Amino acid sequence: MLSLLKSLLLKWALLKSLLRILASLGWLVPLALLLKTIGVPLLILLAVLALPLFIVLAVIGLPLLLVAVVGGGLLMLTMGIASLGLVVLKIAIPIFLVIWIIRWFMSDRGTRHADGGTV
Repeated sequence: MLSLLKSLLLKWALLKSLLRILASLGWLVPLALLLKTIGVPLLILLAVLALPLFIVLAVIGLPLLLVAVVGGGLLMLTMGIASLGLVVLKIAIPIFLVIWIIRWFMSDRGTRHADGGTV
């Protein structure tokens, strides 16, 4: 009876710790969805840009190592430009939203005049 009680308590403690570990990883789900929505199109963009370049470099007759180095460098440059664009968007979008909301609240939206018309 004592061993049965010990095994049940051990299973309960293991289940509780497993659920605690899974709950602490819950913040990764939104991050994974964000990376999926941004990362997959970005990878497609990089593939569309890189594939013709790799083919041209290989047709020219450059060694494969040089093709990989040049192509990797150009991919790195493209990825840097894309990530810089995302940083600029992270800064610009909140500024534009605040300006738009302030203008929206400060405007005379649909106020009625004495003659019954709207602005």
